[in-house]
Amino acid sequence: MIAQIEGKLTSLTPESGLLKVGPISYEIMLPGYAVSQLAGQINSDVSFYTMQYLEGSPGGGNLLPRLVGFLSEAEREFFHQYTSVKGMGIRKGLKSLTLPVATIAGAIESGDEKLLKTLPQVGKRLAQLMIAQLQGKLEGYAVGETTAAGGGGGASFANYQVEALEILVAWGEKRAEAMELIELASNKHPDVKSAEELVPLVYKIKQGTEV
Repeated sequence: MIAQIEGKLTSLTPESGLLKVGPISYEIMLPGYAVSQLAGQINSDVSFYTMQYLEGSPGGGNLLPRLVGFLSEAEREFFHQYTSVKGMGIRKGLKSLTLPVATIAGAIESGDEKLLKTLPQVGKRLAQLMIAQLQGKLEGYAVGETTAAGGGGGASFANYQVEALEILVAWGEKRAEAMELIELASNKHPDVKSAEELVPLVYKIKQGTEV
């Protein structure tokens, strides 16, 4: 089993990265937040903590080996628990992880069904199952979680910050950059507690007009 792999990141897609290790290139499936954080590291050396699984139907005789990568060992451990929820497979789990692990773990621990429902492919029923099956098991991931890529993974976002993030991403902003700007705007204006107030402040900071 390949538990960790290091090489040059040569390309990224919304779902995976291509890692060149010597003369061999490996396709590494990635969660959404990792793709965003790695966007500026093409042709740089990166390291992934990995897990392997077989995709397909055993009865069909068409099983394909897949390699999944994470930016830290803790994120990999979180994913093992995250995908233990009934109805949350590997593919769905990776697509749904568009926010940092700490934010999602914090939402599960606090019973924040509203935030969980904003994740891709997570509806009301699955959000409820995640809370029912994992609440009380993820405290270690919800507090002080950081990523190897740096930035964008510290404290959990509040509901209004998550709402602002989804608005910015929908308007074409890169997720990792939007998260950094939201944290900066929130630190500068701790009295702001709504997405409607926060989004304009983010754009002012980005344009250099916010003082």
